[in-house]
Amino acid sequence: MTPPELRAETSNGSVMKHASIVALCLFASNLACTDSRSLPAGSPDAQLQTLFNNYWQLKMKESPTRATYLGDHRYDDQLDDFSESARIIGINQRRAMLKQLDAINLADASSANRYSAEILRRTLEDDIEESELPAHFMPVLQQNGPHITLPLLRLSQPMSNETECRRYAARLAAFPAQADQAISQMREGMKRGIVAPKVLMEKVLPQLEAQITDDPKSSDLYRTYADKRPSAPATVESKTDELVLDGTKKAIDGYKKLRQFVRTEYLPACTDTVGIGHLPNGKKWYADAARLHTTTTKTPDELHQIGLNEVKRINAEMQAIMNAENFTGSVAEFCEVLRERPDQHFNSANEMMTDFAATLRRSDANLPKVFGKLPKTPYELKEIESFRAQAAPAAYYYQAPDVGTRPAYYYVNTWHPEKRPRFTMEALSYHEAMPGHHLQIALAQENKSLPEFRRHADFTVFIEGWGLYSECLGKELGGYQDRYQEFGRLCFDAWRACRLVVDTGMHDKGWTRQQAIDFMKANTALPQLDIENEIDRYIAWPGQALAYKVGQLEIARMRSEAEQKLGPKFDIRSFHDELLAEGPIPLDKLQARMKAWLARQQ
Repeated sequence: MTPPELRAETSNGSVMKHASIVALCLFASNLACTDSRSLPAGSPDAQLQTLFNNYWQLKMKESPTRATYLGDHRYDDQLDDFSESARIIGINQRRAMLKQLDAINLADASSANRYSAEILRRTLEDDIEESELPAHFMPVLQQNGPHITLPLLRLSQPMSNETECRRYAARLAAFPAQADQAISQMREGMKRGIVAPKVLMEKVLPQLEAQITDDPKSSDLYRTYADKRPSAPATVESKTDELVLDGTKKAIDGYKKLRQFVRTEYLPACTDTVGIGHLPNGKKWYADAARLHTTTTKTPDELHQIGLNEVKRINAEMQAIMNAENFTGSVAEFCEVLRERPDQHFNSANEMMTDFAATLRRSDANLPKVFGKLPKTPYELKEIESFRAQAAPAAYYYQAPDVGTRPAYYYVNTWHPEKRPRFTMEALSYHEAMPGHHLQIALAQENKSLPEFRRHADFTVFIEGWGLYSECLGKELGGYQDRYQEFGRLCFDAWRACRLVVDTGMHDKGWTRQQAIDFMKANTALPQLDIENEIDRYIAWPGQALAYKVGQLEIARMRSEAEQKLGPKFDIRSFHDELLAEGPIPLDKLQARMKAWLARQQ
């Protein structure tokens, strides 16, 4: 799950209309939630509720694509703004909100609103710090960017009437302007010596090529009115289809423009190195990114050592399984044997999907054993689309919109199924679907007592820490009955531990891409294809991969402490419900919260 970047701008033919701070606050105040309208005018609680809502409206207006994704369709004719002016405006708006927050008498507010005010302050400060990092000079990468976001809009953008079709057409037509903004940022990055690694941009070119066609009607971007409403009046259908077709042609022109720039200007300027530590002020950039993603003060050196320690511990557990198999070689050699065994891979995409579905059915049936509260939002198993499968991860979660117009999706990559390991299937499913991302994210979405910005908060260390912790819960859900699946769980645990090592290695210690690949290959059973894609992901997103293991270790530590202190009084359902009750929060807030829960239980 990629956090949205900060964007905005003008009107016709541009990417996004932008309001002044005053106009935006007036607009947001009119949309304030029912709770704030029932509070005494001017009271601290009313002021806070308005500020919470103002921040959320700012987020939605800045990122129309995320708004669409979440089911807010007010901006379906616009795209995110990548311009420098939008970035500066976003920073200034957040600084103004911090001043507004400082002016509110929190002592007279409710405890719930005071807590949300603390989270808002942390979020605003993190937003400002993140937007001031140089990452905005690299808006187009193989992992994410406007070239990937646009074709994915078909999953969330409605096309059920003439107005919706016109909005989609306008959005497509805005892509060339968005491409110009991205190119402008990349050119500025070139002047400053802040450019992407060549190995990543070489993967971007085929992604751009995939959207370029001489027949716009064959494009992934093109959709017709009839796709949603076969009974639509012929005149309306024809008119809207022409608008979308014209928008598709313009979008393709935007892809051509990006391709030309990347191929002729940007690629020759790209670096042969992969870590941001090699870029101007890169060491500080990485240390700041690590702190933002982990919500801790751990240094790259500390995180690197934690990773090495975890790899050693996990390898010892792997060795026990290898001994049971009478295998006398190293972990790396056993992993290599598994990579070559046909029975530990899939014969077809259909077989993959069938087996994954069976795993999910079994674990879902056992969820009430370890959770008191379960989400109501449904989810579906889905294949990653072919146009992006080659550079995509093994699997990921795509949350449902608030309005409930579609379920959440658990995406699985079926590209080259014969190279996809069967023995990691269970751990992958527990992480991405249930009881991992879907259970945690859907519960937060459904918690209407939280302000919008908290229901959709993206503290990676909490979200991904929970996902990794959830892989271990498979044992309590009837899983890991096969020792190869248990070995797969350990492989995944080692994979996340390796992330601490290779992420800090490449971005702080000067490792090469090949060094990182070799370390992952020696300590995990991931296939070569996944290892390379994963390493390239870490290169593209410095520091994000650190959050998984840091979050998991802290959640596991809190559970272990509670089990030891409560003994037979420990209730796993109560522990999990309390842990998830406030949605995603920073680790220090989670620690304080669970400490208070433990005291109440005692």
